[in-house]
Amino acid sequence: MILTDLTIAQAHQGLKKREFSAVELCRAHLDSIKNKNKEIFAFLAVREDSTLNEAKKADDLIASGKDVPMLAGIPVAIKDNILVEGMKCTAASKILENYVAPYDSTVVKKLKKQGAVILGKTNLDEFAMGSSTENSWFGPTRNPHDATRVPGGSSGGSAAAVAANMALGALGSDTGGSVRQPASFCGVVGLKPTYGAVSRYGLMAFASSLDQIGPITKTVEDAKIIFEAIKGKDPLDSTSVESEISNFNPPAGGQIPNLRIGVPKEYFMKGIDPEVEKIIKQAIKKYEKAGAKIVEVSLPHAEYALPAYYIISPSEASANLARYDGIKYGFSKQEKSLLDVYLKSRGEGFGAEVRRRIMLGTYALSSGYYEAYYKRAQKVRTKIIEDFNNAFKKVDMIFTPTSPILPFKIGEKIDNPLAMYLVDIYTVSINLAGLPALSLPCGKVGNLPVGLQIIGKPFEENKIFETGKVFQTI
Repeated sequence: MILTDLTIAQAHQGLKKREFSAVELCRAHLDSIKNKNKEIFAFLAVREDSTLNEAKKADDLIASGKDVPMLAGIPVAIKDNILVEGMKCTAASKILENYVAPYDSTVVKKLKKQGAVILGKTNLDEFAMGSSTENSWFGPTRNPHDATRVPGGSSGGSAAAVAANMALGALGSDTGGSVRQPASFCGVVGLKPTYGAVSRYGLMAFASSLDQIGPITKTVEDAKIIFEAIKGKDPLDSTSVESEISNFNPPAGGQIPNLRIGVPKEYFMKGIDPEVEKIIKQAIKKYEKAGAKIVEVSLPHAEYALPAYYIISPSEASANLARYDGIKYGFSKQEKSLLDVYLKSRGEGFGAEVRRRIMLGTYALSSGYYEAYYKRAQKVRTKIIEDFNNAFKKVDMIFTPTSPILPFKIGEKIDNPLAMYLVDIYTVSINLAGLPALSLPCGKVGNLPVGLQIIGKPFEENKIFETGKVFQTI
C-alpha cells in the first residue's frame, strides 16, 4: 500500500482499522515533500517536528477507542495567506517575508479541532493576485503533470501539493477562480463555497466582497469532508452565516433523471481551446446519458464579468493593502521622511502585479472616476447576479469549463497581463455573484487535465458534491 496515493476517506478507514498509523501516514507525506518539492516548489515551509507530534496525538486518540473525526491524523497543507499560529505567513510577498502569524485562522482552528495535521504552507501568487503562481516573491510553482507548465493560480501551491501526492488535501482561497482554476490545471477537485459559508477570519484580505476559502482534494468526497469541517458562522467574521446546506440524494447507480443542467451559450464561443470544448461537451453528454436534462441558458452579461471584476477587486485590494506601510509590521525601508518610508517600503516590498492592481484600484476609486468605474462595475455585478437568478429558474445546476485553455508554459503570459487575466474568464462571475462552484477533473488532452465547473445556487454545496460524485460512477 502506497500511503501517499490514498484519498482522505481511504486514509480515515485505514487509520480506524489500524492498517497504518497517523505517524506513518504523515512521515510518508513528509518524505514525498522532500523528494518532490525541489522540482515542483509547492511548499514554502514545512513543520516536520510539529507534524509528527500532532500525528502522534491522533494515534493516541485512535488507540483510546473514542469516536475518530474524519480528519484525525490526515496531513493537509495550507495556502500561505491563511494564518497558522507560530508559522510564517508571507502571502508570497517580500513585504511579509518574515511575518509570523500570532494566531490561528478560524478554518485552521476547525481543522485542528478535528485532529488534522498541518504539514506546512503552500506557494501562491503574491497576495493571491495571479493565475499562474509565477508572481510569488519566492519563485514559481510547477505543474506536477508537466514541470514546464504552470499549475494555475493563485492557489497553485495547494493544487500542486495535492496533485503530486505531497498532501491528502489542502486549503486555498478563491477571489476570482483561485481554487478552481489551479484545481483544473492540476487535475484535482476544488470548491469555491457560497460567499459567507466559510469564515474568512485569519485570511489575508485581497478583495473582501469576493474572497472565500475552499478545499482542494483528490476526490469530490474528500472536498465535502473538508468543507463540512470548515463551514459555519463565525462571530469573528460578520459576513459569515449559518445556513442550512440543502441536501440532495440522487438515486443509486449513477442515474439522475430529474436533474436539469444548464449550459450557457456564451461560454462556448470564440476563445475557448477546441480540445477543451470537446472534453467538456463529452462530460456533459455523460450526464445526459445518465438521465439529466440538458438545457441551453443565457448569461447575457457574462462578457462584462471580467472587466467588472478587474475594477472591483483592485479597488478593494487598494484599500486592504494600505495596512502594509512599512510602519506596523513587515518589510520597512528606513528613510529620512515618513513619506519616503511609505513609498520605498511599498515600492520595494510589493511585486509588479500587486503594484499594478493597487494603482488600478486607487485610480478607479479616485475623485472624478469613482462613478465612471467602480460604481458602474457594481451595477454590472448586479446584472450578473440577475442573469444567474434567471438561469436558475430553469435549471438546477450550470455546467461550464473551468478554464478556456490548457495549462500554459511558464513565462508564456507573465509579460502580458491582459492575456493572463483572460484565463479567469469563466470563474470570476461566480465570485461576483457569491455562488458556490466546483472544478472537477473530467478528462485530459495529452497529459494535461481539463476541469468541468459545476455552479450551484447559494448554499447548495451538497447538491454540487452529489452531482460531482455521479461523474465518477458514470
